Amino acid sequence: MKYILLILFVSTSLSQSKYPVDTIVQSTKINILKKIGLLPISMWQRISYNSNYFNCQFYPSCSNYCANAIKQYGMVRGMIMGSERITRCNPFAIYYHMELNRPFYEEDGRLIDFINQNQNIETKKSPAFASILSIFPGAGRAYAGRKLDGIMGLWTVYLTTSSAVYAIKNKNHILGPLLIGFAGITYFGEIYGAWRTAKYYQKLENNNI
Repeated sequence: MKYILLILFVSTSLSQSKYPVDTIVQSTKINILKKIGLLPISMWQRISYNSNYFNCQFYPSCSNYCANAIKQYGMVRGMIMGSERITRCNPFAIYYHMELNRPFYEEDGRLIDFINQNQNIETKKSPAFASILSIFPGAGRAYAGRKLDGIMGLWTVYLTTSSAVYAIKNKNHILGPLLIGFAGITYFGEIYGAWRTAKYYQKLENNNI
């Protein structure tokens, strides 16, 4: 734990709140576990914010979405929610965004997609059933009307799971457990993604967000 605290201290000391997640990491209102979960995001923003190759198509960006999800809901649930968003951040996102007549961010034209959505939307698809179908990754999103996102979800779960299996077979005692955890996050992210798709991302006659 002392080494984790040292890494955290050095990271927050050097950041000087230059990147959005730094202000959350430096906050005294969140616990140490949340800060540990935020450190990889902080490191990622030091790459993404200094390169045009990693511009996110969503507002807020996936890294800020993940950071705020961890801040609001804790490390495990927040990481699951962040994984779900990353799966949706694919080349088909704008197609679904326009199909649902969702708004764009006026400042730079990104696709607006907040963590918290309108809770009063009535849908024809069952979020619970979509979640159950996602025991087989991708099936729940397909049922809820997003087949392309379902394919991306299936591919993500396959990629993370196969990487974990490969690391275990090669007796990588450090990378193996980390990849198992990451595979679990993406798997439950897919189940959550099916629920969210059925509840919030269907084509409606009167779509209000």
